[in-house]
Amino acid sequence: MPPSRRLLPRALCHAPRRENRHRLAADAGLLAVAVAFAIPLVWLVLSSLDTEATLRVRLPTSPSPDNFSAVLTDEITFTPMLNSLLICGGATLLTVLCAALAAYPLSRFRSRFSRPYLLTILFSTCLPITAVMVPVYGLFVQVNLIDTRYGTALFLAAAQLPFAIWLMKNFMDGVPKVLEEAAWTDGASWPQTLLRVILPLMGPGVAVVAIYTFIMMWGNFFVPFMLLLSPEQLPASVSIFNFFGNYGAIAFGELSAFSILYSTPVLVLYILISRRLGGGFALGGAVKG
Repeated sequence: MPPSRRLLPRALCHAPRRENRHRLAADAGLLAVAVAFAIPLVWLVLSSLDTEATLRVRLPTSPSPDNFSAVLTDEITFTPMLNSLLICGGATLLTVLCAALAAYPLSRFRSRFSRPYLLTILFSTCLPITAVMVPVYGLFVQVNLIDTRYGTALFLAAAQLPFAIWLMKNFMDGVPKVLEEAAWTDGASWPQTLLRVILPLMGPGVAVVAIYTFIMMWGNFFVPFMLLLSPEQLPASVSIFNFFGNYGAIAFGELSAFSILYSTPVLVLYILISRRLGGGFALGGAVKG
């Protein structure tokens, strides 16, 4: 044995072995989690191509697009998807706009009421939406907003607004205030500063708020189920009930095909602005000297 090897303490000799075992254990744990997430996705894809799909994960004996052909109709897919896009898209735009207007004074002005207000906003995000649906339903009946898409969009926007304000305020804090002061020196008003200076610089933050808000609204089942009564008004998150029959009968193949189509808009939205999410705040050489 070399002299240098004999001089090393035994604990140091076994340290690389322990690190390798810990690394292997961590890799095995991550692999198990990845498999747990991948199996439902694999079942979804395989079942969408199997006309005799069940809950078992299996290769289809004769892959066929018949499940997609069965669900690609106005009543099952196109009309509910259009309703979802109108409701969630309009509510997302309204939420982002209101969140930006509310976050601006919280980020730029200091007040003794700012912290209590932010804590109140954070607390309101913890309230379960089911706890307020009964009074909301009664209110919507009184003001004739029941069974209207714009009324449902307004409530969805109000439900997502607290967390959107919290996120928007944190992103807005990262924009240097000296840029606003330079714009004010040039004669810009605060709405012009917000629209032309702050929001363009915090593009990734606005994208995060928009994506999070849209995804939460897109998958919301309970709110449109309670506030929309007409079948032609229902979004895709509620019309998915069409694939659940009586006595536990479920059309697994058509359900899988519809689920893939239902997930497509969210994936497309993420892909379109994923570059901006990774770009960071492009301040560049805005602040010099």
